[in-house]
Amino acid sequence: MLLSILRPSKFSPTHFPHFPRSKTGYLSTGSTRLLLLSSRMMISGPKLESSSARDAAQRVPGLNPSEIDAVAEETVRRYSVVSSGAGSSRGKRGGKGVAIVWFRNDLRVLDNEALVKAWEESEVVLPLYCVDPRLFGGATHYFGFAKTGALRSKFLLECLANLKKNLRKHGLDLMIRHGKPEEIIPMLAKSFGVHTVYAHKETCSEELRVERLVNKGLISIEVTSNNVTRPGLQLLWGGSLYHVDDLPFVCNNLPDVYTQFRKSVESKSTIRGCIWIPASLGPAPQIDDWGSIPSAEQLGFHDEKVNKGSIYIGGESAALGRVHEYFWKKDLLKVYKETRNGMLGPDYSTKFSPWLASGSLSPRLIYEEVKLYEKERLANESTYWVLFELIWRDYFKFLSVKYGNSLFHLGGPRGLQLKWSQDKTLFDSWREGRTGYPLVDANMKELSATGFMSNRGRQIVCSFLVRDMGIDWRMGAEWFETCLLDYDPCSNYGNWTYGAGVGNDPREDRYFSIPKQAQGYDPDGEYVAYWLPELRRLPKDKRHFPGSSYIKPVVPLKFGSSANRQNNFAGKQSRSSRR
Repeated sequence: MLLSILRPSKFSPTHFPHFPRSKTGYLSTGSTRLLLLSSRMMISGPKLESSSARDAAQRVPGLNPSEIDAVAEETVRRYSVVSSGAGSSRGKRGGKGVAIVWFRNDLRVLDNEALVKAWEESEVVLPLYCVDPRLFGGATHYFGFAKTGALRSKFLLECLANLKKNLRKHGLDLMIRHGKPEEIIPMLAKSFGVHTVYAHKETCSEELRVERLVNKGLISIEVTSNNVTRPGLQLLWGGSLYHVDDLPFVCNNLPDVYTQFRKSVESKSTIRGCIWIPASLGPAPQIDDWGSIPSAEQLGFHDEKVNKGSIYIGGESAALGRVHEYFWKKDLLKVYKETRNGMLGPDYSTKFSPWLASGSLSPRLIYEEVKLYEKERLANESTYWVLFELIWRDYFKFLSVKYGNSLFHLGGPRGLQLKWSQDKTLFDSWREGRTGYPLVDANMKELSATGFMSNRGRQIVCSFLVRDMGIDWRMGAEWFETCLLDYDPCSNYGNWTYGAGVGNDPREDRYFSIPKQAQGYDPDGEYVAYWLPELRRLPKDKRHFPGSSYIKPVVPLKFGSSANRQNNFAGKQSRSSRR
């Protein structure tokens, strides 16, 4: 939908409702440059995508670097202590000595409690990121795929570069060290006389093990700074919309049905405000060698170039730029629920997930921006649905606390004893996009080329792998772990257990019909023709089932015959569970 916006008669702040008021008025005169920039950005509006434009890779966000920086600077200003924006009241510094902030999956400055708490309780803050060889260069648990693929590695390196840049703007820097955190952190704590290491708590076993090892290493050393003999590890909850302490139940009593969870937290819990950040977080410790962010080649990867689909720009600044672009510039929030099941182009959905997974974007900041949008523009089912999806993300995180390693086991949280194949030839045809079913193949090609796949696509290829091929669902989950830019263990394995029918909710046992999905979500075959250009020459009604014009299907579909698919593209279903 195009957004029609009239050019304002003069550059007054009242023409820019997407930047909130402060208690003393609108933006300061120092923000004039950003107001002018935002005016140009808004007036341009979203553009219809031509087929030729779709053939080239598109950056997400689509803003240029100066626009991204301007939006990020203004957003940081609104969430700073010196600002009058909404948020948790913080900003008093009364601590002594040196504190380490151990960054992991929280690569942001805004709404970062570990960072702010370290600043409050120390005189000097040392931000640290460890390039862990188990993450960059390790293998997945069962099937030995790359733990972090080339595209996600590149994205994370961009996140680190942007974090370093943003910390410098606040008087700090980011120390980069190569090695295991449990070896590096105790050594640095001893060297700098650190009293506390601050970090955000994780919930899955690999990350929890590293936390235990770091803590063990810290209690084994002695420091003689500020009456502290042994440094401590203080883990803080972060990264979810609802804080774990604000749930109306303990995680072990979490409902096994999402709807029950959602209704309960919506009615009984409150979402905390974003934590303000001090204008300055300095001083930084005197360090000669802060370390450098490695290149992809130094991590053992070729520098992957994305030539089709979407190119996601790593870092907090790009994340804030995407929020601004999707909500305010293109005004797409109001139609999110209608477009979210699309598969082609950058704007059918928010595309926030890569930044959420890396911790470059806080879900609470998204919440506050949604509420501001509802106040300044409109509230409807689409604005709510973004929050609905964030609550789903929370649910999987809390489920990982309740069910632990069973999320990664073959039988899932319910321990079901089902028979699965680990046929490598079949699996390779799936992951390489050579199944003979264009809708599956196109999605897998997109995943390999960009590190992203639509939510609808993920459900389709999961259902095909486990229902039609009968392949061990963990093979699919681990391949996603390798490839996805937005990989996080809770959401990835939570969704795969649901798709495989071994999840905690016994009602979630669904088959996604390829003909029906194709008819519903790619009726003209534009998506499959984009990723499989050999199909573009075919009539639109033949692109999904091209017969001899395409490779032969490797397996028959579980439901429906070739004749029925050819004669009735919609694929009539006889069971309500088939989608």
